[in-house]
Formats: sequence, structure tokens, C-alpha cells
Amino acid sequence: MNQKTLKNISSFRRVSLITVIAVYFLILVGGIVRSSGSGMGCPDWPKCFGCWVPPTDASQLPENYQEVYLNKRLEKNERFVKMLHALGFHEKAEEIKHDKAILIEGEFNATKTWIEYLNRLTGAVIGLLVIATFLYSWKLRQEDKLLPLLSFLNLGLVIFQGWIGSIVVSTNLLHWMITVHMILALLIVCLLLYVHYRAYKLNHVVKLKTDRPSHLFVVLIIGFVLMMLQVVWGTQVREQVDMVAVKFGNLFRAEWIDHLGIDFLIHRSFSLLLLGIHLWFIYKVYRLSYRKSSILKWSQIMVVLIFFEIITGAGMAYFGIPAFLQPIHLLVGSLIIGVQFVILLQLRDQKKIVLNTSKS
Repeated sequence: MNQKTLKNISSFRRVSLITVIAVYFLILVGGIVRSSGSGMGCPDWPKCFGCWVPPTDASQLPENYQEVYLNKRLEKNERFVKMLHALGFHEKAEEIKHDKAILIEGEFNATKTWIEYLNRLTGAVIGLLVIATFLYSWKLRQEDKLLPLLSFLNLGLVIFQGWIGSIVVSTNLLHWMITVHMILALLIVCLLLYVHYRAYKLNHVVKLKTDRPSHLFVVLIIGFVLMMLQVVWGTQVREQVDMVAVKFGNLFRAEWIDHLGIDFLIHRSFSLLLLGIHLWFIYKVYRLSYRKSSILKWSQIMVVLIFFEIITGAGMAYFGIPAFLQPIHLLVGSLIIGVQFVILLQLRDQKKIVLNTSKS
């Protein structure tokens, strides 16, 4: 393999890795937006109060700004409802159509507006990074024809994610739309990790090893699926927290946990099941001659993250759901899924990878 190709591979892997890190940063920022109640800091999209740089004071807005932006959101929702009907999601369409909470338009708050605006700026930077990932992948089309196609698919997902974000705003943070938004973010992360891994294998020779047991892959697939369910369940718990917060007027945080439903109890207990599965997994990894492999290192990182996720969850349960822990809890959960996916890619090959020193 010539030096130019090796340089292109290295450049692509660098850009794709930076993009993965940026997406995780956006997940953290999104958690801050949610925990600070800044989701509707900008009532329109992609602009913020009709500006590319948002105002800093309510005096910069027209007197009837709440009515203006409510009408804009309702117009977008009408189009979205029609689309859902056309796709056959009649129940969800009617839910949005008759949801009175969508009619609530909050007052201008400069802090919340700028938190949400920074969230959007971060999203815009990620959009540019995803475009760069696709452009760099194009240089490798001769070595791997699938690489630019997957990178282009990821670009399409990011554009779709941006549109979903606009619907989240127009529906006044409709709960199930936030869940869809989160799942899409995790899908984008996994696809970026996959193209990064494919590029890694381009300049490595793969030698088959027959002593890799396939049951480890199956166990981790189960853990991966359960972790995804745990994240989705966590969004349901977060929705309940939002409703309880409104009920208490955002006061008496220490009492919120006592008013959460069965979803919280399941979410809390489910974490122990996940811990048990992954402790067994790392035990088997250690016993099956992976001690010097990257699989063991990634497995150790995964278990440490699971422990930390449980600690942050316990911290929220016993210390009145402190706002600073919520985005950390969300970020760690997302990191666990990313690490699981990396290990799955390595286990799927069940092979030993060594550096390719051949020249083309």
C-alpha cells in the first residue's frame, strides 16, 4: 500500500474520530439543555427568534413575540401531522394535534436562549465535520467502495436528525420525539465508529484465529440491546421527572423521586442486571486468553463506565436529582453503548489484526 493511500487512511480516521468525539460532546450539551429547561430557549428553527445571533433582552423582540412564534410552530405541526397521517401513524398524529401542552409559549429567558443557541452551534459544527468525513472517505473509494456510501448515509442521518430537532422544537419538546432524537444520535455514533473501524482494517492484514468463542459475541449483543432499552427507559423516567418538576413548581427536588412511577423502579433495578451481565462478560474475556488484547482493555473501560453510570444514577436518586448529574448520566450511558459497539466489531471478526507492511 503506497504512502499516499496510507496518509488518506490516517486523515480519514482522524476526522471520523474527531466527529465521534464532537457528537458525544453534543449529547452532553443536549443533556445540559434538558436539565436546565432550555429546550424551548429558541422557539423557532434553525434561527433563534428569527435571528442567526439571538437577542439578549426581551426589549429586542416585538410585543406579541409569543403569539408570533406559537403560530409558526403550529403551522409546522400541521404539516407534520399530515405527514404522519400519510405514513399511517394516525394515533401519533392525533396525539400531536390535540396536545394542549404544545400551545404553551414560554417567556423570553436570555440564559436559556443562549444555552439552546450554543447547542445549535455545536450541531452545526458537527454537520461540517460529517461533511468532511464524507469528503475524506471519497479518497478511499478505490480501497473500500462501501466506505463513502456509509459516510454519505451518515450525512443523511445527520440532516434527518436536524429536521427531527426542528420538530422537537415545534411540538414544544414532545416526549416521544425527544426519545427518537436520542436514538438517532446513538445510531449516528455507531455508524461513525463503524466507518472508523473499517478504515483501520484497510492498512492491516487480518489473520484468522480459530480459538475465539462466538458465545461472547451473543452475550454482548444481548447486553447492547438491553443497554439501548435502558437508555430509552431512562428517557421515560426523565419525562416523569419533568412532569413532577412542573407539579412542584421546580421546588422541593428532594421529594421528586418519591413521586416517580414504576418506570423509575424498573430503570433502577435494570442497571443491576446490566452490571451482572457485563461482569460475567469481562470474567470470560479474561479467562479466554484475551489478557493482552484490546478487547480486554475495552471491556475494562466498559465495566468502569457501567459502575460510574450506576453511581451517578444513585446520586440523582438520593440527592434530589441535582441538575449537574443529569447530563453526565446521559453522556456515560451513551459512552457505554459506543464502547459496547467497538467490542462487538472486534468480536465479530474473531480475528487477530496485525499491521500491513506490504506495498502496492
